[in-house]
Amino acid sequence: MSRRSSPVPAPPPEEEVVAPEEYVVERIIDSRINEKGIKEYFLKWIGYEEKDNTWEPEGNLDCPGLIEAFEKEKARKEKEMERKRKLSTPSDGKTVKKKTDEKKSLGFDRGLEPEKIIGATDSPGQLMFLIKWTGTDEADLVPAKQANIKCPQVVIKFYEERLKWHSPSLEETKTTE
Repeated sequence: MSRRSSPVPAPPPEEEVVAPEEYVVERIIDSRINEKGIKEYFLKWIGYEEKDNTWEPEGNLDCPGLIEAFEKEKARKEKEMERKRKLSTPSDGKTVKKKTDEKKSLGFDRGLEPEKIIGATDSPGQLMFLIKWTGTDEADLVPAKQANIKCPQVVIKFYEERLKWHSPSLEETKTTE
């Protein structure tokens, strides 16, 4: 059983001698090192409300099992956080966007560079380009008006690849001479 002696609030009347009340630790909520370098634990007491939780120096506590369990759980959580941090940060130190974030934003809102236009359509009533983005296999439909402003060279290249030049045939040139 985990116990701690409490400060005696007021001395009892002279004729009655009472032993100091002992409090029982329900659980350890947190820990810290105070300004004097002493380790303290934030405790929830059995039979008391959350508002009565207190910071107590480790030396005042008689609950080695609770302290050990708390420290093991704290270490486990820290290792888990470190593992998650390593998974989300590549070796160059830049944070990787999660795929769910990429799904939420489309087109230029994703912050990706357009690689090329792979198609066009006017099905929603306006000209739209299907743009493939640099560094990913995904493509998005983007309004042509937006692409003309944000990536004009990509738009020009798309049109140039599709231009068909008609050179006049020999007979057409003879009739015009």
